[in-house]
Amino acid sequence: MTKPKPGRHRSPGRHRSSSPGWSSALGSTSATPAVFSRALRRPLVSAVAFAAVAGVSAAGYASAAKPQVFAASFTASPAAVAQAAELSDNQIDTNASLTQARQAGVQRASALTQQQKVAADAAAAALSQARKAAAERAARERDRQGILARAQSDPRAVGRLLVADRGWSDAQFGCLDSLWAKESGWRWNANNSSSGAYGIPQALPGSKMSSIGSDWATNPVTQIKWGLGYIANRYGTPCGAWAQSQSSNWY
Repeated sequence: MTKPKPGRHRSPGRHRSSSPGWSSALGSTSATPAVFSRALRRPLVSAVAFAAVAGVSAAGYASAAKPQVFAASFTASPAAVAQAAELSDNQIDTNASLTQARQAGVQRASALTQQQKVAADAAAAALSQARKAAAERAARERDRQGILARAQSDPRAVGRLLVADRGWSDAQFGCLDSLWAKESGWRWNANNSSSGAYGIPQALPGSKMSSIGSDWATNPVTQIKWGLGYIANRYGTPCGAWAQSQSSNWY
């Protein structure tokens, strides 16, 4: 057996150990895992604690931000119920009143429109009637002036016109026509040489007719006006004068 050389190995049973510095710092090799476990556990605990605090803070913020809903549970008093019912009834009455007011307004507007239409129609009818009457008066006046202008050629037309002016009827004009046809034949220049009577009505004397106009000797209109006035004052109507003429041959 070979004999070991001195200095190559140390005493039997002993092993090379780590340097004193390493042993003092970490201890034995069997304590190394525990040291590492403690060293890692501290930062993990701190991280877990920080995460827990952050979670609590976030939950608090979320709780603060979330609207709080409280379930209110109460029973209304009879007075409140009655007041609510009264308010509802008042609202219903108000709505009904507003509806009635609107309907009344519509009806009044419709009635006003109808009244305005009736009034407008009546005004238009009145205006039309007035225009028609004015046209008729204008036509009669034209006819009248034409008749008066032709008095010497048609004295009977003048007699009829002036009888109507007095409000006497056509029957009265018939009596007048008969009377003056007998007296003068409706001649404006008829002259009774024996009595001196003159003109259509045979005024005696003829100069009496000057009370109507100075043209009594030549104007049939002046003569007829005087003769109608005489008949009205003495006999009332032409038929009264005609009756007198028939009974006594004069009037």
